[in-house]
Amino acid sequence: MDDAAPPPAQGEEKHPSLALANTAIALPGGHTLDLLSTPRQANEWLSRRDLAPADADLHEVCASRIRALREHIRSLFASRAAGLPALPPALAAVNDAMTRVPTASLLQWDDKNGPYRATPHPTTAIVDHALATLATDAADLLTSPEAERLTACGSTPCNRYLLRHGRRHWCSTRCGDRARAARAYARRTGNPHGKG
Repeated sequence: MDDAAPPPAQGEEKHPSLALANTAIALPGGHTLDLLSTPRQANEWLSRRDLAPADADLHEVCASRIRALREHIRSLFASRAAGLPALPPALAAVNDAMTRVPTASLLQWDDKNGPYRATPHPTTAIVDHALATLATDAADLLTSPEAERLTACGSTPCNRYLLRHGRRHWCSTRCGDRARAARAYARRTGNPHGKG
């Protein structure tokens, strides 16, 4: 089994919520790969996206909150991609994450330079800020014209999401190759489902 994470899916570079949704990866043979399975992995993932300092030292409770938001965002993406109504708990979780952190630029005062405005980011609220950023990005994506391109990867068993570009319905070359191989096998064997 290849446990290496696939390359980013189309749209992940612009939408960190899409990247978050794709951190739980279904692999062939019923295997899964969770890129956020430990607090250290969750911290590294957030740090690579400038959502937390590299030395934030997240604990399991924080990693668990990130994984929970991931599942709610995945639920909303699945609903949108399938044209189905969203599940109320998923909506509530994303809205809750967005409202936990004030987004107003507050008045600050520096004794040397005087007044200025900045959004506060207290160290104790790193995860709240990261979750708010990810939830806001998910809400922005779901309400943007790009939402029409949101789709699930078309290669079984992959469960990742992407922003479709042209006719491409796969999150990676690896999934595209797998889907083409399954179709070729189905044609050779006369089995429409591509299973032996």
